[in-house]
Amino acid sequence: MDRKTETLNLRVSPELKELIRMAASQEHRTQANFIEVLVRKHCDEQGIKVQQRGHSAAEQ
Repeated sequence: MDRKTETLNLRVSPELKELIRMAASQEHRTQANFIEVLVRKHCDEQGIKVQQRGHSAAEQ
C-alpha cells in the first residue's frame, strides 16, 4: 500500500460524525481507518479500481 500523503476534509452532520465515531470505536479502528475500510469495501464490491502509478492498465 502506498504511503498516505493526501488529506481529505469533509463536512458532515453532528449525527453522522457521532455514528462514525461509534462504529469505528466498536471495531477498534480510528475514524479515518474506518472510513477507508468502508470506501475500499464499496469499491471492491462495485469493481472500481484506481490505476497504479507507474503501471499501465494492461499490467494490472
